[in-house]
Amino acid sequence: MTLPHHPDAGPHSDDAALAGITPIEGVIFDFHSTLVDGGDPGLWLQDAWSHAGRPGRLEDPGALGALSVADVVAYLDRIWENTRDIDPDSRRDTDPSEHRRVWDVSMAKLGLADPGLVDALYETMLRRWNPYEDTLPTLRALRRRGVRVVVLSNVGRDLAPSLERTGIAALVDGVVLSYQVHHVKPEPGIFATALELLGVPAERALMVGDAWQDDGGAAALGIRTLLLPRTRGPRHGLGMILRMLGG
Repeated sequence: MTLPHHPDAGPHSDDAALAGITPIEGVIFDFHSTLVDGGDPGLWLQDAWSHAGRPGRLEDPGALGALSVADVVAYLDRIWENTRDIDPDSRRDTDPSEHRRVWDVSMAKLGLADPGLVDALYETMLRRWNPYEDTLPTLRALRRRGVRVVVLSNVGRDLAPSLERTGIAALVDGVVLSYQVHHVKPEPGIFATALELLGVPAERALMVGDAWQDDGGAAALGIRTLLLPRTRGPRHGLGMILRMLGG
């Protein structure tokens, strides 16, 4: 179905009413793989190598011990999926010290026996995350329409530096981080906290994320939920949200 295009339509527009749809007045966004891309793991590894002050090249024989660059890059590309057996209850997302412990165990599982490089990878992780090309334009458009926005993330680290660096902080009304509220998605409590920050009831909110296992939990509270699985390209399809608002 193609929705009509009305650039000036707001959250109380006649378009939504005529379609029999309760207007969306607030949007909750997941952060990683929804607003920001995790970046090229090869560049992350190279950044960490330089950050650690390692001599020589990554490609040199034995630079990574018995591991190849391809081994490490493939593992980093799915790093948190690779920790599910280590931390099945996502305890890392409620405790920063646990987050770091799980990271270290994960690197040991990979077989990366260079403590300095393990540290450097952890320290440079967040600066590899950059907004999709359609992230800031979508957030600006929502602000112009008077739609409130909250970022909601399962994470055991402070995202404030990343939110500031990427320009996202200036375009949102609040941030909910699991380690600060001691709830993780898909638990109802973390979505309830986001709704409080939005100041809108569940039926007038929209959750946007990439993982049905976590972000899909919003539906249990009556929050409409849009899932946009992880993408490799520069855009993530966030313009779909504006179409849902009638423009």
